[in-house]
Amino acid sequence: MGSHYGGGVTGPVRMCPECGRQFEFIDPAWRCCGVPMRLAAPPAAPVPLAELAGRPLTTWRYAEALGVPAQLWQTATLGEGITPLLSAGDGISVKVEYASPTLSFKDRGVVLLVAQALAAGASKVIADSSGNAGTAVAAYSARVGLPAEIFVPESTSPKKIAQVRAHGAVINLVPGNREATAAAAIAAVEQGDAFYASHVYNPVFHLGTATYAFEVWEQLGGRLPDTFVLPVGNGTLVLGVTRAVAGLLAAGLIPSAPRIVAVQAANCAPLAAAWRAGSAEPLPVEASATIAEGIAISAPARGAEILAAVDEIVTVTEDQVLSGREELARRGWYVEDTAAVCWAAAVAAEDGAWGEVVVPLSGAGLKTGWTPASHA
Repeated sequence: MGSHYGGGVTGPVRMCPECGRQFEFIDPAWRCCGVPMRLAAPPAAPVPLAELAGRPLTTWRYAEALGVPAQLWQTATLGEGITPLLSAGDGISVKVEYASPTLSFKDRGVVLLVAQALAAGASKVIADSSGNAGTAVAAYSARVGLPAEIFVPESTSPKKIAQVRAHGAVINLVPGNREATAAAAIAAVEQGDAFYASHVYNPVFHLGTATYAFEVWEQLGGRLPDTFVLPVGNGTLVLGVTRAVAGLLAAGLIPSAPRIVAVQAANCAPLAAAWRAGSAEPLPVEASATIAEGIAISAPARGAEILAAVDEIVTVTEDQVLSGREELARRGWYVEDTAAVCWAAAVAAEDGAWGEVVVPLSGAGLKTGWTPASHA
């Protein structure tokens, strides 16, 4: 692949945690020594609040912390970021991430992956997803005129499949679980020369999800809540938020780190099992089907990273998810099932245990349709 933007394009450098080899931004490599790469640079922070005034109301107001060339993101952006942060009472605030161009938080990271694909001179992108990342890759690829091929489990919501097709991407429905879908996509990548726009393997994605925490910091007037409650499957939001927190701390923009609580569906909870057992690695689990399809990951590729990053991992049942989704809808927020897991965990927590809490409403109910809890 040769870069459309010339050999001088620079951006976030990745590195192999096993051998230490570094990979430039225009290098399409996505794995080294059989493991996911990490970002080589230490976490960065945005400029102080006073300097943010007057900047565009998108994630790119934090450009210093992202490090992606302006000509790339200006080509790829769909206006992602700056989603509402609203009080829901009882010490809980919700960040309405479904108010994003493709109706989920995945837009934050995907715009960077597509910008990187442009820098690498890609002629095609491939992605695998439980749904939301796939719809985002399809949309942002369409924005820049890149053909896209998306692999999703055959159980994926028909509305998400329709969204992918609407953007002109080729979609492959894969039998089996999320891991089978990833294997099919990787096989396709290895057989050709497509850019692998993987939100799991490519840590550039985490720079995008870091903006979630930067926005909360800015929206709360230069501070963070006591606790971030975050959904976790492959950990893309958790790892972005913890990177942002580290950057804000290093820059002296916050006095201390908030508590990071991750939430898994009880039916598929390898990270929660490991956390309870004190293990540094995810534990094998007998996973069963869950309505929280976006976090149904039985073998997370970055499991050890996630476990090292969080302070606590809790689980919620299917009934809790459905009840949480119904309660959110009665308050005006129409979310998909996966987007209700953090709300369900926050309302179930012991009163005051987590202090001031922010939870993401990570995806829109329009992506999946509606099943009332009383009819589940």
